[in-house]
Amino acid sequence: MSEFAFLFRGRELVGSAEQQQRTLEKWAVWMTGLKQRGLITDMGLPLEDAAKRVVGPDRMVHDGPFAEIKDLVNGFIVVTADDVDAACEIARGCPIYEHGGGVEIRPVASMTP
Repeated sequence: MSEFAFLFRGRELVGSAEQQQRTLEKWAVWMTGLKQRGLITDMGLPLEDAAKRVVGPDRMVHDGPFAEIKDLVNGFIVVTADDVDAACEIARGCPIYEHGGGVEIRPVASMTP
């Protein structure tokens, strides 16, 4: 088994309070299912929209992120899967697609030589 980071990209919750609650409930069901199946190795955290970036040789600090709204990373988890195709199948169950978002799946690199 390998580890894969799921980066959740998309908008904030939209709609009425009831619609937002239903969306959060769908996320809870999906995440609980992954946890019960032993697929989540790191529950990750949601991320706020505010950010700073330090870039270049002078290490300049910039406000950000300046990505398109669809490209903003809203949070992440780390899951285990046999391979990237299996990780993609796991990601297909995520509720983020209902609101125009997406999941970027990235293999986690080993830090051991």
